[in-house]
Amino acid sequence: MEKQTTYVGMDVHARTIRVAVLGPGGAQREEWGLANEPRAVASLARRLLRGTPGSVVACYEAGPTGFALMRQLRAKGIDCRVIAPALIPRKPGDRVKTDRRDARNLAELLRAGLLTEVHAPTPEQEAVRDLSRAREDAVADRKRAQHRLAKLLLRRGLSYGRRNWTLEHRAWLRRLSFDHPAAQATFDGYLRTLEAAEERARTLEQELLACAEGDDYREAVGLLRCFHGVDTVTAMTLLAELGDVSRFGSARQLMSYLGLTPSEYSSGARQRRGEITKAGNNHVRRVLVESAWHYRHPPRVGVGLRRRREGQPGWAVSMAEGAQRRLHRRFRLLTEQGKRSPVATVAVARELVGYLWAVLRIGAEHRMAA
Repeated sequence: MEKQTTYVGMDVHARTIRVAVLGPGGAQREEWGLANEPRAVASLARRLLRGTPGSVVACYEAGPTGFALMRQLRAKGIDCRVIAPALIPRKPGDRVKTDRRDARNLAELLRAGLLTEVHAPTPEQEAVRDLSRAREDAVADRKRAQHRLAKLLLRRGLSYGRRNWTLEHRAWLRRLSFDHPAAQATFDGYLRTLEAAEERARTLEQELLACAEGDDYREAVGLLRCFHGVDTVTAMTLLAELGDVSRFGSARQLMSYLGLTPSEYSSGARQRRGEITKAGNNHVRRVLVESAWHYRHPPRVGVGLRRRREGQPGWAVSMAEGAQRRLHRRFRLLTEQGKRSPVATVAVARELVGYLWAVLRIGAEHRMAA
């Protein structure tokens, strides 16, 4: 006799959780609300396990609450899944949205097998991913502080006249002074903010580089750094955001996950393809496009790239060299056909994904065979 399953949909917020339960066969329905706190979640788990004859499968949408609830319920013996919100089927004519309806809808779609589960990182992987994103935020804050200071000086008619943010430019900044106390206080405040943002970005980057030297990332980072345009920070961003690439059965699946495939709206005999979908992980997509810009230059191996390839497997270096030649030809061909450089770069980034997926998969196979 097939084991009976109870399906649970949860609409999760920072302070509350709305629960909808579908019993075996869908006949039994039960709904209630509770506080989003560990004691209430533990009580929810006991109630679900005590009141159901078979297994329990629960789900909720991915969002700002993260994976804490999933881990709490799994620790209590409940199979809890986090669902991709953008891939939840929705009725076009449905204009009513409440927490109760959302929870009930999740339970019904979970029972029908129409939901897409997101990859849940381990606590260790999530910590490294948060560190990588914190560094990105610090770099953005640094750039914002630079812009504010530069625009303040521009309004005052002060221009360095050469390249900004060099050592000479910073020495020039420290020599500046203003007659009015308010103007001096404004300048000093912007300068201190910039220096604090630079120190924060530098500290977080050093922490990320230290993680790259750990046993969990050292080998994969070394393989990725063989590629032109991919250094340690880019490699760590890829690994922290993607996790285990073996969950992608093909390079095309990874390209689609990163939103680098063209959108399409075709009907009948008419086919219409547009810009890339931009679905999925924008952190990885951004660093891939940044790396792809390097392939506009003719293939050469500089001192830095040669050092990154030292000690790496020959097959990985050979693959990286082939990618450098092919991707440069791809960029040049597209631009010669009249494509704008940004469009050609995105196409190169899409093909670069295939090489990176392949080198990580082959590296994992060699590691398992060793």
